[in-house]
Amino acid sequence: MTRPAGARPSPPAPGRTLRSLSELPVSVLETLSPKKAAALADWGVDSVLDLVTTYPRRHLDRTHRAELADLAVGDEAVVMAEVRRVNAPPSRNRRSRVVLEVSDESGGTLTIVFFNQSWRAKQLAKGTEALFFGKVTEYRGTPQMVMPAVDVIVGVDDESAAHRRRTLRVIPIYPASAKAGLTSWEIGTWVAEALDRAKTFADPLDDEWRERLDVVDRTTALWGIHLPDTMAEVAPARRRLVFDELFRLQLSLVLRRRSLERDARAVRHSVSPLDVTAVRGPADAGQGSTAETETSLVREFLLRLPFELTGAQRRALAVIFADLAGPLPMHRLLQGDVGSGKTVVAVASLLASVQGGHQGALMVPTEVLAEQHFSVVSGLLGSLDVADPGHLEGRRPVRVNLLTNRTTARQRAKLHAGLSAGEIDIVVGTHALLTDDVTFASLGVVVIDEQHRFGVEQRAALREKGRSGHDGEGADPDLLVMTATPIPRTAAMVVFGDLDMTTLDELPPGRTPITTLWARAPLDELAAWEKVRAEVAAGRRAYVVCPLVEGSDRVVARSAVDEFERLSSEVLPGLALGLLHGQMPAANKEATMAAFRRGEIQVLVATTVIEVGVDVPEATVMVVENADRFGIAQLHQLRGRVGRGSDQSWCYLLAEAPAGDAPARLEALEATTDGFELAEVDLELRGEGTILGVRQKGRSDLRLARLRRDRALLDEARRVAESITEHDPLLADHAVLQDEIRLFLDDDEAAFLFKS
Repeated sequence: MTRPAGARPSPPAPGRTLRSLSELPVSVLETLSPKKAAALADWGVDSVLDLVTTYPRRHLDRTHRAELADLAVGDEAVVMAEVRRVNAPPSRNRRSRVVLEVSDESGGTLTIVFFNQSWRAKQLAKGTEALFFGKVTEYRGTPQMVMPAVDVIVGVDDESAAHRRRTLRVIPIYPASAKAGLTSWEIGTWVAEALDRAKTFADPLDDEWRERLDVVDRTTALWGIHLPDTMAEVAPARRRLVFDELFRLQLSLVLRRRSLERDARAVRHSVSPLDVTAVRGPADAGQGSTAETETSLVREFLLRLPFELTGAQRRALAVIFADLAGPLPMHRLLQGDVGSGKTVVAVASLLASVQGGHQGALMVPTEVLAEQHFSVVSGLLGSLDVADPGHLEGRRPVRVNLLTNRTTARQRAKLHAGLSAGEIDIVVGTHALLTDDVTFASLGVVVIDEQHRFGVEQRAALREKGRSGHDGEGADPDLLVMTATPIPRTAAMVVFGDLDMTTLDELPPGRTPITTLWARAPLDELAAWEKVRAEVAAGRRAYVVCPLVEGSDRVVARSAVDEFERLSSEVLPGLALGLLHGQMPAANKEATMAAFRRGEIQVLVATTVIEVGVDVPEATVMVVENADRFGIAQLHQLRGRVGRGSDQSWCYLLAEAPAGDAPARLEALEATTDGFELAEVDLELRGEGTILGVRQKGRSDLRLARLRRDRALLDEARRVAESITEHDPLLADHAVLQDEIRLFLDDDEAAFLFKS
């Protein structure tokens, strides 16, 4: 896949570039009226580029369509027919009805019936040609389809429709919008004009690359997806356009990585993978040479842990330590399931910076999570100390501080001074770490938890914090980003493609799997509350999670405030209940969590503010109200708040008669506690949007690509991106390609990637 060193690509064929199309408003099309141009704009299509990248969602082969004359009762079919008669009789019992009579060229007829969709009479006026998909039934001896799916192909006002209908063998079906008044045929007409006037398109891939990748050229692809003569042209066209989408995305990520490396100022940390292999477990604490433990803060920390590292933690730390000791700044993603031990890996990474005389920063998205991490990190470090010639004994405790928006002005001033002077070793904080008045003496390692809550800008800001140390002569801190929301590898390549990836795929020993039950009926809910009472009676604790803070007349869902009152008086009387939600003052939230940890609160009624970071080992049962309102990843995160000790734990998902794909989500959560398996289910159920919502700034949309279907092309796109940038890191010899990347990025990001 690698081009020979020094080889130059052949010049691309002339033609329209994507940028030139992006600069042409759709109003330049002669077949498009101002009214329809406004409708397209409301639909998000402003330029000719937007139009030609509005791809058909499927194609109808007229040579293989079902004919009405051949249909039999019981058949499920797609038919293309013309509306011959429309009847909308007066409604009965508030139930409206629209009855159509349709026919096709075979001479057959069919009755189409819609209930409570009176707007169909206008949409499907006499003379309209449409696709109808449904099951053929019979009523009083007449074949009919009831409530079929519909795609309008030709509206009654579409010009030259009859001619094109007769000549086209393959009809592209576009994602038309009845709300915007746009039909599939209209969109196809405008796209056809755009292609006809553009003729050919500039191709960023030369002949050599197209041959290696076995893809058609871009002109063939765009014509083949929109105006194929045969169905055989569609698949190769789609393959090339999918590759282009994935290639642009992967190329921007690879360019970002290479830009960082090209301009890197690395810290060579005094840490080694041997620091992991030399530590076997708690039984080894205190053994080994004194000189070793005195000179290796990391090893001392690992030796003092009251538990043995998992194999996955050891492997992750060995890779991370090799990165930290290497010549380039680390850019690594650590993803692990709930409870897999990411925090220990993060603390060891931060200590690798501290033992070399640098500082570490742990940034998290919420104050609750920051406070929780601060407590956990402080507890893990214990009495660990570090060499400091400025102290009488020559050593002092490792100093950890917390910085959030709750930090008072006096505390903040003291903390700022300590960071700037190098007197604070590790700081745990929220976005407050990014403010201009936070400076470090020497920031060596940055850990970002729950990376999907942050973006490229936050990473860049923390990088500059490292460079500003030592009077502007500092270095780039090593970066470890973590996520407890496992995502499939293909999606990770799209979201975090500029990072190396490490996965924690083991849980610490002693963890008892959580039993998850979907409470489908009232008796199931009673069993859930009985389990809460039983666990509290045994000295353990429980969570009740609600989707809302307060009730709403428009939403039928239990709110935390209302549920707290109901449970206190009716369901769990006599138990000590507490209430926690994001609208409470920070001091009240902290006091409530502290009381829950101490056991003064036995049942915590909360919103999703407890989704991440809350660690109370005594909590063994969770009840999630209206569980069908949550996604798979969020439910899995919430469930992870129990099962954090050695006791058996339970999670009850309350949802009666859920709609849509909610039953499949709840069944998946019942079936497995494996977050990576659930991520695959989520991708299957809800598509890329669920996961790609966490994409970084500047990524282009995936209009055709589907990650589960196109995994091989994603890998191919990554390899080509790496190969091209290896010999041409600024794409100086690939003008069309560089222009496309600039087009799909914002100005700041493009300037960063292509600065010389």
